[in-house]
Amino acid sequence: MKKDKLHIHWYPGHIAKAEKQLKSQLSLVDAVIEVVDARLPLSSSYDNITGLLGEKPRLILLNKADLTDPNELNKFIKLLQEKSGFPVLKSDAKNSKDLNIVVKKVIELSEPRIQAIMAKGLLRRPARVMVVGMPNVGKSSIINKLTRSSKTKIGAKAGVTRQQQWVRINPQIDLLDTPGIIPMKQEDQIRAKKLAFVNSVSENAYSNEIVAKELLALLDEKYPQTVKDFYKVENLSLEDIAKSRNWIMTGGNPDIERTAVYVLRDFREGKTGKFILDEI
Repeated sequence: MKKDKLHIHWYPGHIAKAEKQLKSQLSLVDAVIEVVDARLPLSSSYDNITGLLGEKPRLILLNKADLTDPNELNKFIKLLQEKSGFPVLKSDAKNSKDLNIVVKKVIELSEPRIQAIMAKGLLRRPARVMVVGMPNVGKSSIINKLTRSSKTKIGAKAGVTRQQQWVRINPQIDLLDTPGIIPMKQEDQIRAKKLAFVNSVSENAYSNEIVAKELLALLDEKYPQTVKDFYKVENLSLEDIAKSRNWIMTGGNPDIERTAVYVLRDFREGKTGKFILDEI
């Protein structure tokens, strides 16, 4: 199919419901951890995040940083810090090296609201935080990472819906254990395509073959030699990759669907290389 045939579909009817649910969760917390896919530092963040979160302080966490070029990622960290005015950290859900600094930043961001509560004569309480982000950026992995050493559920709180469960990370932080999903509208097809590359869009919304072709075209533009070396091909096409891997169907035709699935999987698992697909 031609590139202009690509169109990512998903269900905008869920957006209003998701935003309403997220806002009700936000009212319970002092600060948020916004998780972004480090391979898409701009495309996997929400344009109107301030409108969605209001004045709520946030820590921007670039997750899956181990799948990116660290030097290139540092440029985006600087850009996001300047643009948002909030701290930006890189993270890898596979290890806990950055756990202490994440916890420290969250406590700092929550302190103004804690002080305001104490100014009204109430006792100091732990900071209440939650994790938000678009689908499949690793919100649950970050929650699991934060709660790995502290499995103490502290249940519902006074005035809080009973379905909301909290985990005490340490004496200073209570974490809402349900991730807040930031919904994405589908007007921007370039962004939608990139989100499909990293599996942040339901697989029901697109064709593997078309998305894999688009991914190869972008990688050929940005990181041609790295990807060609990985697949041992001279041209980055599904046909050539299928032939290189000897994925041939009965009749001698290359198995394009199988190849497309593997191309997407190789990229998502970081096998192809360490890439960032956004541009500053």
